[in-house]
This record gives sequence, C-alpha cells and structure tokens, in this order.
Amino acid sequence: MLRALAVDDERPSLEELLYLLHADPRIGSVEGAGDATEALRRITRALESGPQGPEAVDVVFLDVQMPGLDGLETARLLTGFARPPLVVFVTAHEDFAVRAFDLKAVDYVLKPVRKERLAEAVRRVAELRGAAPRISVHAPDPDHLPVELGGVTRFVAVDDITHVEAQGDYARLHTERGSHLVRIPLSTLEDRWRSRGFVRIHRRHLVALRHVGELRLDAGTVSVLVGGEELQVSRRHARELRDLLMRRA
Repeated sequence: MLRALAVDDERPSLEELLYLLHADPRIGSVEGAGDATEALRRITRALESGPQGPEAVDVVFLDVQMPGLDGLETARLLTGFARPPLVVFVTAHEDFAVRAFDLKAVDYVLKPVRKERLAEAVRRVAELRGAAPRISVHAPDPDHLPVELGGVTRFVAVDDITHVEAQGDYARLHTERGSHLVRIPLSTLEDRWRSRGFVRIHRRHLVALRHVGELRLDAGTVSVLVGGEELQVSRRHARELRDLLMRRA
C-alpha cells in the first residue's frame, strides 16, 4: 500500500485530490500540505523515519505554481536527498511538462483531475515501488500511440504521422492536424517503426515514406517535402532514402 502526500496551496484543489487518492485502493494513507515548506518538513520526517517507518512517504503529488517555493523548485530539492519519494506533478499548466520530466517526475497530471487519469499515475508509482504487479488488460496497440492533450489521453494513429522530430529525450509527432510531444527518444521510434516505412533522414528527423511528396536536389543538397514542410536530408542518409523512394514508387 502506497503512502502519499498531496501538496497544493488552493484548498479546494487539495481536498479534491485527497478525496480521489483516498478512493484508490492502492493508496494506504494520504496526507495534505498547503505549501512547499510544510511539505518539506513532512518529507524530512519521513526520511528520518526510514523507508519502513511510520512516517514514511512513497510519493508526493505536487502542484507546480505555489507561493514561495514552487513545485519545480521543491522537486529539485528532493533530488538531493538520499532516498527521496517519487514525484507526480498535478497542475493546470501544460508548459512545465518537459522541465518536470527532466526532474525525473513519474507523471504529469493536468487539472481538472480526472479519476481515471490519476489512477494511471498511481499505477505507475505502484509499479516503480513494487506495490502492485504489472497487469496489462490489453496488449499494446501497435497502430496507435497514446498522447496527453489537455488532461485527456488520445490515441494518434501511426499511419497519420508524417514525420517525427527529436527534442532531447522527447519526440514531437507531426500529423496534418497538429503535433504532439511524447517522452520517447527518436531512436526508439526508429527501431519500432522501421518495418512500417519510417526512415531516418537526419539526426533530428524521422519521416514516413508514405507521406513524402517530393524529393528535391539543389546544388548538392537534398531535401524532402513531407506534410507541407521541407526537411533537410543529411548526406549520409541521402542515398538510402533515394533508393527506398524509388523502390516504393
């Protein structure tokens, strides 16, 4: 059973989060804190108590924007502890997701918090803490990729993805209707989707051959037109791409 601490300076939001966490059968106990200072005092007691002690805390559900120390600063302080609790951010702001995951957050839940979405965050924490076996109701769907958008999990069809752009440890999926940031390295998607016609054309780009509209040669440089966007092809990938497009044609 997980021992949780919820931190939010807005009382209604904190009470709602506490209610939802209490209702999850994997949560054995949960306490609330109204700011980062109070939370840090509680976490210090937990660390002094030890991982099996009566004051222990397994996970902190942490708001981002708070007076004084904000959530990101608090999480950064926790990384300096010997055995810090896991961190799940719960916030109304999408803009801090990349920074949150850089701080090794387990999850990033957007407000208004949905019961199903919070349950997924708890599941991830439980797996990392060994509090519950990993159970998959459905096998992973190879034709779709789950993405977070405004607190809602949506499933993007792989066939709709025109190209993928590397952004550090993340990848931005581009479709004709928009783009989505996912926490998956480009190299992982390259291996996973090679058999589906995705080809690396540059250290930053992976393209779907089916969506390549033009191959352009200009003064020794090579580029492709994909989804209305022109992308440069590195010299090392140019010959392979040209051969693949010719065979596809």
